[in-house]
Amino acid sequence: MSDKFGNVSDLLVEYVELEKELADPSIHSDQGKARKLGKRYAQLGPVIAGYRAWKSATDDLAAGKEMAAEDAAFESELPALSAKVLETEEKLEELLLPRDPNDDRDVIMEIKAGVGGDESAIFAGDLLRMYQRYAEKNGWKTEIIDATDSEMGGYKDISMAIKSKGTAEPGHTPYAKLKFEGGVHRVQRVPETESQGRIHTSAAGVLILAEADEVDVEVRQQDLRIDVYRSSGPGGQSVNTTDSAVRITHIPTGIVVSCQNEKSQLQNKESALRILRARMLAAAQEEADRIASEARKEQVKSVDRSERIRTYNYPENRLSDHRVNFKANNLDAVMNGDLDDVINALLEADKAAKLASSDH
Repeated sequence: MSDKFGNVSDLLVEYVELEKELADPSIHSDQGKARKLGKRYAQLGPVIAGYRAWKSATDDLAAGKEMAAEDAAFESELPALSAKVLETEEKLEELLLPRDPNDDRDVIMEIKAGVGGDESAIFAGDLLRMYQRYAEKNGWKTEIIDATDSEMGGYKDISMAIKSKGTAEPGHTPYAKLKFEGGVHRVQRVPETESQGRIHTSAAGVLILAEADEVDVEVRQQDLRIDVYRSSGPGGQSVNTTDSAVRITHIPTGIVVSCQNEKSQLQNKESALRILRARMLAAAQEEADRIASEARKEQVKSVDRSERIRTYNYPENRLSDHRVNFKANNLDAVMNGDLDDVINALLEADKAAKLASSDH
């Protein structure tokens, strides 16, 4: 059985190394690196704790079997020890499932009114308040980024950032909890604007995007071609007689930057590198935006009632999530931010699917 989790040994080595690095005060002079190491350390923590619990349980069972072989009185303890091994094994298998790389990120949520006119815009506002209250219950911060109001109340569309305070535990960030909220949400109720008391069906779309960190740019020396030449002034006159001008070509992207304003080659090189990093940052951000845009198109093709993921039925006080056949008769509480049950049902279904695929 010890071979079953042999892959954890590499993680143990990495964990110990991270512990040493983070204990070194000098590491905190580079805040970016310290944050990155701290995040990875936090990710590995539950896995290492789970492995140690499993190892301890297997050792206890082995010792129990040895004692039972010598004294039959100890046999009565073996079932409980075996159950503990099974319990810790299942937990560790769960912890070792492939992680969504965005699970430690914050969220940008967009809510758009769809089919149903004014009532859809009012419902978009109701969804916004529901998510704001859910965020509040989780101790997260919310910030409205952009909004287009509707004349009758609610919003035609609205964007909101949802951020965890401090470093959240893996699996407890806004993205990890909210990633399955993207899709078309359908509402059935009597609108305030309806004078005949008839139930209407309308829809609003929710988009969930992992908020990108400020893109870090790595400029590797081997990716640069650096040419030096003489600076030239107006009319082609030589500014000085040394090769102080610098042209840097970033080979992977083809970005070329030249600098000749400074008197020394070193200063011009530093200036050119600053410009190069800025241009690479802009290019990386454009690519990230393009990928995010594609993710949005995949999430909600159209805000159409037929593509619903969830129905909010007000007359029956019922919430139904159609992906996992989840039903709850506490819609009033859900609209007040009590989303844990439906979100947990979605996360459990995702976990079960991953466990099933890992068995094959």
